[in-house]
Amino acid sequence: MDGVIHRQTLGDLLRRTAARLPDKPAIASGDVAWTYRELDTICNRLAHGLAARGVEAGDRVAILSRNSHAFAALRFAVARAGAVLVPINFMLNAEEVAYILNHSGARLLCAATEFVPTAVKATATVATVERLVQLSGDATDTPPPGWIAYDDLIADQVTEPTVDLNGGSVAQIIYTSGTESRPKGAVLTHDAIIWQYVSCIIDGEMRVDDIVLHALPLYHCAQLDVFLGPSVYLGSSGVIVAQPLPDVVLPLIERHRVTSFFAPPTVWIGLLRSPLFDRHDISSLGKGYYGAAIMPVEVLHELGQRLPQTRFWNLYGQTEIAPLATVLGPEDQVRKAGSAGRATLNVETRVVDDTGHPIAPGETGEIVHRSPQLLRGYYHDDERTREAFEGGWFHSGDLATVDDHGYITVVDRKKDMIKSGGENVASREVEETIYSVSAVSEVAVIGLPHPYWIEAVVAVVVPRAGETMAEEDVLSHCRAHLAGFKVPKRVVFADALPKNPSGKVLKRDLRQRYSDLLRNDA
Repeated sequence: MDGVIHRQTLGDLLRRTAARLPDKPAIASGDVAWTYRELDTICNRLAHGLAARGVEAGDRVAILSRNSHAFAALRFAVARAGAVLVPINFMLNAEEVAYILNHSGARLLCAATEFVPTAVKATATVATVERLVQLSGDATDTPPPGWIAYDDLIADQVTEPTVDLNGGSVAQIIYTSGTESRPKGAVLTHDAIIWQYVSCIIDGEMRVDDIVLHALPLYHCAQLDVFLGPSVYLGSSGVIVAQPLPDVVLPLIERHRVTSFFAPPTVWIGLLRSPLFDRHDISSLGKGYYGAAIMPVEVLHELGQRLPQTRFWNLYGQTEIAPLATVLGPEDQVRKAGSAGRATLNVETRVVDDTGHPIAPGETGEIVHRSPQLLRGYYHDDERTREAFEGGWFHSGDLATVDDHGYITVVDRKKDMIKSGGENVASREVEETIYSVSAVSEVAVIGLPHPYWIEAVVAVVVPRAGETMAEEDVLSHCRAHLAGFKVPKRVVFADALPKNPSGKVLKRDLRQRYSDLLRNDA
């Protein structure tokens, strides 16, 4: 009983908000609109439905879907059932989805109708998945044989299920591309996620009267845990949409009088360039958030001119810290342009040298963290967990400088992570795919500045002696084996790759050599 009295879990947050604000609009998504009382009830019914299908505390439940009311409800229903959420990037191909399902040991997979073919192909090689649920947006859709319709998953019981659960229980495993050829599963507890909510609310100046547009994918921890979760915790209202397209986002901001919106720089640039920008009244938008890449200074100035009422925050972090680590607030956007800011409320951050000692201002070192927000470890990967926490700090893998006032500026990625359009791409994974082309001798995959994607994937290929290759040879092979966002935007052929005396490829030299390659791309 003592554990129930003191318990603080994701399901508890929703129940308390529903008790405080039962008739407050919670979620609007298409034709669906729920108050907090209704959201709380539907999550209870879904949690009972999961239990009726054999889902027990600690079991992994995977979701392959675009944003929807069903996704949001399942997020809290899975927590209520004591199960572990495994959100999957819907841009992955069947082979990549199968790896995550196998590695996580997921027992149940919920897939939106458009991703059912991918799910069917993926689960053909996965022994652990026992139940398949179709998240249909159309009541006339018929689930494939053996699948359960979302509506049939909803049980009649409206009371909250009794589950042995506490803040230290695992809430989710989110797979990050990291820098290896296979993604790693970051294991996050209820405690870690809720401590992160507190950081977001305080440093992001979030309020109960916010109207938040959730347009970036909920499979990604940024939208899921920096915005949706804190919104439910506070009791603010959310508008959920499947894609962050200008012709969708701008009308919704006007219609719902949205006050808060998060997107990577690529989406903000797309809004500014849209002919609809000046045709809609978006004066309600008081808070703008961005992350995943540096916002170009000229774009910041344009945003300030065209959205003078909007205050902006730059949010930096990574999946492993749930994910917010540092914040650059509105007052520093121009004064400290390009900086990731300083550590958020519940995070202690340093920039250190290879011996673990803090660097001097102006020097370059690795960003490390201590925080209750941090992951428990990588799922089924003790070796990488030990490496990540070496020296009693979590090693981010990002290189940065720090100024006299403690503002951190990310300058490189220690293991060549590429962030293209806000999505993580592991260069090694792309390299290994290209290496499987028989005519390839060597390859280095780098990220280069791009006017839209901010950073684009580019492959520098050295053909085998006597072989003749075309760019399409490499691209078609990549399209067949990788998700679309991982496929290089350009392939460059070279006679050799620059290397240091020990034989290591000097990717920084390649980035400098080809820095202007994509400058004129649309």
